[in-house]
Amino acid sequence: MKIICIGRNYSEHAKELQNEVPKEPVFFMKPDSALLKNNQDFFYPGFCGNLHYEVEVVIRINRLGKYIEERFANRYYDEVALGIDFTARDLQNKMKEKGLPWEISKAFDQSAVLSNFIALNRFLDVQHIPFSLQKNGETVQEGNTSDMIFTVDQIIAYVSKFLTLKIGDLIYTGTPAGVGPIDISDRLTGYIADKKMFDFMIR
Repeated sequence: MKIICIGRNYSEHAKELQNEVPKEPVFFMKPDSALLKNNQDFFYPGFCGNLHYEVEVVIRINRLGKYIEERFANRYYDEVALGIDFTARDLQNKMKEKGLPWEISKAFDQSAVLSNFIALNRFLDVQHIPFSLQKNGETVQEGNTSDMIFTVDQIIAYVSKFLTLKIGDLIYTGTPAGVGPIDISDRLTGYIADKKMFDFMIR
């Protein structure tokens, strides 16, 4: 099982981090040891002093595919979840300044929060799904998949040029604007529309 994360897929988020808006999908990967499920507590890592939340809609691949055409990509998923791509922003900035890979800021243990999945047939269109994140009861991020730079189907077509997609692979589809820091004792609650998807504590 692979965790494939799409970066800079909402233009306002790219701007808030002073990144260029990409002309094609940007992706990086996390290991399966990064998963944090079942509303388990997240333990703030000792190697980081500036940890950020990034809420994202997650797609799970349901069939084997390679070189998938965009027009057929919708056949490769039928469920959606909500996740958080935790980012050690201080480490990421340090690696970027040196021109080095920054997996240590993204791929560490528990860095990929994942809710339970719900059937996509609950929605009219995968590209019209509202989602949000609350920190300590206050909404800090709101997004809609209609605002993606690259659609889910475009992402699948692009990524499958380079990687064989297998059953159970996860695609984190990018975060909207509003990312920010967390602290010990914070509570994070995520929603797709009005359905609560996760609710957990930072320890």
